[in-house]
Amino acid sequence: MSIQRIKSKWAKTKIMLRSDYLRQYMPSTKLFGRSSLQSMLRQYGMVYVKPINGTFGKGVIRVERTTVPSLGYRYQLDTKIKFYSTFEQLYKGIMKQKKKRRYIVQKGIHLLRHLNRRFDIRVMVQKNPHNVWEATGIIGRLAHPGKIVTNYHSGGTPMSLERLMGDHTTLSELASFKNRLRKLSISIANQLQSAYPRIKELGVDIAVDATLHPWILEVNTCPDPFIFRKLPDQVVFQRVYRYAVHYGRFKKRNSRP
Repeated sequence: MSIQRIKSKWAKTKIMLRSDYLRQYMPSTKLFGRSSLQSMLRQYGMVYVKPINGTFGKGVIRVERTTVPSLGYRYQLDTKIKFYSTFEQLYKGIMKQKKKRRYIVQKGIHLLRHLNRRFDIRVMVQKNPHNVWEATGIIGRLAHPGKIVTNYHSGGTPMSLERLMGDHTTLSELASFKNRLRKLSISIANQLQSAYPRIKELGVDIAVDATLHPWILEVNTCPDPFIFRKLPDQVVFQRVYRYAVHYGRFKKRNSRP
């Protein structure tokens, strides 16, 4: 039986919103449109506009209201920054970039920083050989200094959580926080499995705000296992890869790449 892949961020969001437990960890998300963009900017001040079917952080735009009225709105896509004095100009600029693709608007979370660079967290969740969901790996992703996304394919740097969270938590607080992330990620897997019974692996992207509250940014059903090679402890990558071989993502002959 093939592994199920779900591209639509909106479809996955709607499934997760059915869970009372998960809802407290989900930033407000709506389908992109003039009114949803305007109301969410008014309410939150900063939002992310994302293609529904995008990967690797491509096409993600950060939009925020500025504190300088003459500048109006700040728009960043990749390393390109623009200012629009009115909402109508901003909306036209996004529509030009968007073309005919469908987008969502998500409440912006102000990420924790390390060395003045934003970072978020990827949790790998996989079906183990007993067909039970297990959180097999946790890694931080440090954004490229000039970019808004943390993805490795967009210049982000995979790094251990111990290094990234060192300025924000004690070791015991971090251990407790990692357990919270594991519980949250396994709950996501069980919730999505109720709608998509053939999923075998998830990459859960989590933002952390200044109060150390985790926020579910995105869930990927075809996560990159190789970023875990960047961790000092190779046992994590070996387990991630072994499980992926077991459920058929990779062939056994390649089990020692």
